[in-house]
Amino acid sequence: MGRRRGVMSDQLKEELAKELGFYDVVQKEGWGGIKARDAGNMVKRAIEMAERQLGQ
Repeated sequence: MGRRRGVMSDQLKEELAKELGFYDVVQKEGWGGIKARDAGNMVKRAIEMAERQLGQ
């Protein structure tokens, strides 16, 4: 079974996790360990960044 390619790069996800303050959880438990709220905030933040880039 092939790994499904995510829209966000691992590097971007790590940067967002650090910025939002739950990267320590990712390091300890992996991405499955983060709260749904944190995942939602990460997606929201990525969308904001993309919209800002499109607006430039």
